[in-house]
Amino acid sequence: MTRFPRDPLYRRHRFPADVIAHAVWLYFRFPLSLRMVEDMLAVRGIIVSHQTVRFWAEKFGRHFANDIRRRSAGKLGDKWHLDEVVITSAGKKHWLWRAVDQDGFVLDVLVQSRRNTKAAKRLMRKLLKGQGRSPRLMITDKLRSYGAAKRENMPGVEHRSHKGLNNRAENSHQPLRRREKIMKRFKSARHLQRFVSIHDPIANLFHIPRHDIPSNHHRELRAAALEAWCQIARLHAA
Repeated sequence: MTRFPRDPLYRRHRFPADVIAHAVWLYFRFPLSLRMVEDMLAVRGIIVSHQTVRFWAEKFGRHFANDIRRRSAGKLGDKWHLDEVVITSAGKKHWLWRAVDQDGFVLDVLVQSRRNTKAAKRLMRKLLKGQGRSPRLMITDKLRSYGAAKRENMPGVEHRSHKGLNNRAENSHQPLRRREKIMKRFKSARHLQRFVSIHDPIANLFHIPRHDIPSNHHRELRAAALEAWCQIARLHAA
């Protein structure tokens, strides 16, 4: 059996790269708690604590998410759906601002304490910096802050403000709501921002339509996503 040198990313870690990457994949790919991942690994004879899983998720998840962002830079859609949802943590309300493209891929997320024009401007500046271009069309709900922010940051972009047109952005909040229930709320705004900044790029990688394509094509896309994950997690050389 051919043995490859251990990738520097996993240096000084006792467990093999495939175990670490699998734990991170389970945690961010499915609505599982840290203790659930701990139990799922234990079934396979891998004994780690949920604290170790948390450390892996934060360290390696961040690295994987950044790599996915670099790979997708400039490749996402030109129709932006923007929406905001309230998240309560430690008894305080925060607003999670989210932007997705016409295919449901998450462009960016930003946790803020306000739901006003200043917050909308900050989201748009972050989007423009991350995407490197303006959208062809921006779709939002009836919140007037979007229009005010767009006039300053993207004056030439067409803007449609209608709640019924923004279902794609509203539906993109559902995975986070399921995770929020499993985790019994997020501990703080920083915790929420850290989680979604890792979770959403990984979700993008495995965002594959199920109802609009033949089953064999779906399997091909899933296999391609898993192959990309192996490359991102550096499993071929681990």
